[in-house]
Amino acid sequence: MYRISKEFHFSASHRLDHLPEDHQCARLHGHNYVVVVELAASDLNADGFVRDYHELSALKAYIDDHFDHRHLNDVLAGPSTAENLARHFFDWCHARWPETAAIRVSETPKTWAEYRP
Repeated sequence: MYRISKEFHFSASHRLDHLPEDHQCARLHGHNYVVVVELAASDLNADGFVRDYHELSALKAYIDDHFDHRHLNDVLAGPSTAENLARHFFDWCHARWPETAAIRVSETPKTWAEYRP
């Protein structure tokens, strides 16, 4: 199995309104997010790629246009957790690139959430 990945960055604010008022994540705060898309294929295409990295620039444009410097509560359906972001980006990517195998989302250098069916 061949696997490739590409990393994208954006900054955004959010709050987790469903948590108790004294929980730190219930307060308005922001993160410098890192999103990693992973694609996998058992065979390479005619160009020798799983997928040309250049094609993944569509994800950068989507992130820049809809998520970067936004309030995620206004953008994302459901709680604006890293887990829900990972699922959202997976669904968006998989609709365009069937080879999409997983999405990882980081809110901090020490925390990651992943969606992999």
